[in-house]
Amino acid sequence: MKNYIYPLLMVLLFVRCTDVLDIDDINNYSPDLVWNDANLANAYMTNLYPMFGNWNTGADRTSQQIAGIYWYADRITISNGEYKNWNYSRIRLINQALIDVNAGSLEQEVKDNITGQALFMRAFTYFGMINYHGGVPYIKEPQDRYEDDLYVARNTTEECFDFLIEDLDQAIALLPESIGTASGDYGRIDAAFAKAFKAKVLLYKASPQFNPSNPWNNAYWQEAYQANKDAYESLKGLGYGLVDDYSDIALSERNPEVVFSVINSYPNKTAAWDHGVRPGSESRGPASACPTWEYVQEFPMIDGKMYNDPSSEYYMTEEEFLQNYWENRDPRFEKSIVWNGKIYEVSGKAGKRQYTSLGIAHELDDFGINPKAATNSTNLDRYTGFFILKNSLLNLAQPEVQQYDVDYVVMRFAEVMLNYAEAANETGDQAAAISILKEIRERAGIMPGEDGLFGMSVGSREEVREAILAERNIEFSFEGHRFWDLRRLRMLDRLDGTSKHGVEAIAIEADGEEQPLSEARELANTYSLVEENFKYSLLQVPRSGVQVSVLPETYYFFPIQQSIIDKNNNIEQNMNWGGTFNPTLE
Repeated sequence: MKNYIYPLLMVLLFVRCTDVLDIDDINNYSPDLVWNDANLANAYMTNLYPMFGNWNTGADRTSQQIAGIYWYADRITISNGEYKNWNYSRIRLINQALIDVNAGSLEQEVKDNITGQALFMRAFTYFGMINYHGGVPYIKEPQDRYEDDLYVARNTTEECFDFLIEDLDQAIALLPESIGTASGDYGRIDAAFAKAFKAKVLLYKASPQFNPSNPWNNAYWQEAYQANKDAYESLKGLGYGLVDDYSDIALSERNPEVVFSVINSYPNKTAAWDHGVRPGSESRGPASACPTWEYVQEFPMIDGKMYNDPSSEYYMTEEEFLQNYWENRDPRFEKSIVWNGKIYEVSGKAGKRQYTSLGIAHELDDFGINPKAATNSTNLDRYTGFFILKNSLLNLAQPEVQQYDVDYVVMRFAEVMLNYAEAANETGDQAAAISILKEIRERAGIMPGEDGLFGMSVGSREEVREAILAERNIEFSFEGHRFWDLRRLRMLDRLDGTSKHGVEAIAIEADGEEQPLSEARELANTYSLVEENFKYSLLQVPRSGVQVSVLPETYYFFPIQQSIIDKNNNIEQNMNWGGTFNPTLE
């Protein structure tokens, strides 16, 4: 809320804030200070909004999109804190708000709006826990340390989904239908976001993650289809839709594709994106996230087909593709990724090209092992020869990169569309699914082809399923979806045992011989070297340490931390982690 005043609520509210289920303490709270004053009540809710996060350059490091071997052996154990989601401190604050707001003297309209926000927040928080662990104790009221039984057991996963949907339905009934972009409340939760989120929750409920023995034909798919169809049609009727240019999805703030966003505003609130994706010479240190060669390969060609598809007009062998990978690609490739020799007019530098070649590029940008450079790259364990362009504010000068304040898009209409497409395909409405895929690809700039299918093979339910998954991988590049998509579809084997690579560029003469580095540097100084002036080879990344991802079957549900179980012996551990609790719906 760029023009919203943030009162210092913490001065008023809390002596201490701890986890209710940890039995350590229940924070003291004075309702009269807050719930009889609309400004303070709204300030209380504002202090909960950080739960929706902000830009994270490494959000897709868990997949093949970003360099770094994230999943090493035994990354997750029952005793460490990795991938544990047990956020009852927030749940208590939300439950307290639900009780106290209705006991105060605020106008009913204000009470209803705050209640709607709180119910959504409770559902959002519980969904995170359920997605991690399966069923959890679904606490609906603040617990009293002296009167309540704090040693509660886990609700079944099915019960949790039922409670969660109940919360969302109540929230939808209480929240404003849609908050306009000119409203001072823009950035608050509305019913449109709640409907879209409910549809997403039901997509997870129907998914193979929760239904391993009947992944595609269980009864939950019909429920997911109805909710996703309703969300799609309802939001479309309210004016939500795809923006014309893929580059504008986040950079053109408050556009019709944004269903919900976190509002950033310099200097009060900024995000760590631009100085995390830019090459070091244009930032405040080395880039913290770089695309991999594996991900570069996954973008289709301009005709919508893969480079190694013999039916593609742009078919290339592996060797040919490595030397020409930037040509004739899905336009989202050019709008998402920076490569060696690409025009990259960052910091207002007209005509600037980005180089990554060792001995030619700036030392904070280079990647390679070319012995003729007579120097070692310091970036071999973190760089790949590629950088992220998507959502970057190129107009920011180097000293300004930490002033990045683009609103963080939590959910956009393209996700609503593809969620609907997925549910439609699994319930027999392939026509609706294919229509959405075509609309997404048309916006991207892919050629429709003579058959109007934009290069897709979608003759069967399985082919449409794969087409949707592939489209999500590209459409949501670097937005943190890929790992979670594969996990809910029980396809983590596509990441298990994989490695990652970057691309080294070495300048060459017209005859293919390597160009003297002194001459290449002079040409690079005037941006005269283009992509074709280099030869390319693959290097595994990182160059040292763990180089292969390890994702066991047990990661479809993460364990409850042992310290939680030690404090409450009514909490059962998940099956496959030494316990007896079944986190699925079966």
